[in-house]
Amino acid sequence: MFTLPGGEARLAAGAGYRTNNFLYQSISSSATRFGGDQSSRFVYAELNLPLVSPEHGVGGIERLELTGAVRTEDGDYGTVTTPKLGIIYSPSADFTLKTSWGKSFKAPTLLQCYSSQTATYYPAAPFGAGYPADATALLWGGGSPDLRPERARTWSASLAFHPEALPGLNTELTWFDIDYTQRILQPIASPYGLFGNPVYADFVDYDPTEAAQAAVLAGSSNFYNYVGAPYDASKVVAIIDDRYVNASRQRIHGADLSGSYRFDLGTGRLTIRGSASWLDSTQAVTAAQSPYNLAGTLFFPAKTNSRIGAVWQQGGFTASLFGNYRSGVTNTAGGSKGASFTTFDATLRYDTGARDDAWSNLALELSAQNLLNRAPPLYAATSVNYANGYAPYDSTNYSAVGRFLSLSLSKHW
Repeated sequence: MFTLPGGEARLAAGAGYRTNNFLYQSISSSATRFGGDQSSRFVYAELNLPLVSPEHGVGGIERLELTGAVRTEDGDYGTVTTPKLGIIYSPSADFTLKTSWGKSFKAPTLLQCYSSQTATYYPAAPFGAGYPADATALLWGGGSPDLRPERARTWSASLAFHPEALPGLNTELTWFDIDYTQRILQPIASPYGLFGNPVYADFVDYDPTEAAQAAVLAGSSNFYNYVGAPYDASKVVAIIDDRYVNASRQRIHGADLSGSYRFDLGTGRLTIRGSASWLDSTQAVTAAQSPYNLAGTLFFPAKTNSRIGAVWQQGGFTASLFGNYRSGVTNTAGGSKGASFTTFDATLRYDTGARDDAWSNLALELSAQNLLNRAPPLYAATSVNYANGYAPYDSTNYSAVGRFLSLSLSKHW
């Protein structure tokens, strides 16, 4: 648009229209099970203002740049406007500070909106004690066309250190904080033992009327009976509403540290490289609920992860060794915390490079993952876990594959 002391000011703007169609069909009969569509119109603008550049020689300001953006989207799910602001500041050639603040949204997926609703008729016993042996419950699941977009407020700040005196050194520390609201989820994490649990109070209709039961059955495309007897409305003690809903709030913050140092050693080059991250996250299913931990618990990301190692390169030969660490997670069912998990990976590689014979650009590589054949930490799975096919280890954080060796040969022309 015009010239500033640090360079050219730039503006990008646009508008558009988008539509998506969703159709779920049976493979065997080609019958349509469910479907729907979603459309939206949007406009956006992005502005970049370079105020100071290194060529100016301003004391205490090596670089200063401002960015801003705004987007408005009007869709079947409503109208959403999201801004974003950012700053890049370098006090000298050795440091770069970046920070940004913004809002964002995610429209509900077509599956979340339009998947068919299902009513499942169960004995009440697995959901809670104190009911007659013949008591039953109705579990209601599926999509909801009235879902609103998920929203988030995000800010981050990072400090990079890249000293001119040590050109092989690069490090960066980043802090981030994300506040999600209106998260879309199926609210019942596990239906077993949920009766009387205040976490799920908003999603259980105790002693439902026959009219309420009839409304669920009429609105469901599928009905499954696991009671072993015909449906009896007089014996239904609860309707459990596990349809997709805007119910959750999540707060996520953490820090990432990464760095590398490359230097010549003898006739080769050694690179030391590593990264570490710390994560904390909580969730509340409803506004009235006290937040509970996600990070560091079973089947959610571990709080601490790190990877550090070295790469040696001399001519066409490369060797690397890296260690991986992941902290233990807590089983919320019993409060016990599992062990951490440390593994090592190694690689040997030889590349002939460009030559004038048949051996040109030929590479041979031998790699090993989990070199010491570590097994993942185990947890005491309950009979309910086994009944639902869960293995007694956290597959979100740990791998059940032990030592894995591979040999590869490649050639490029």
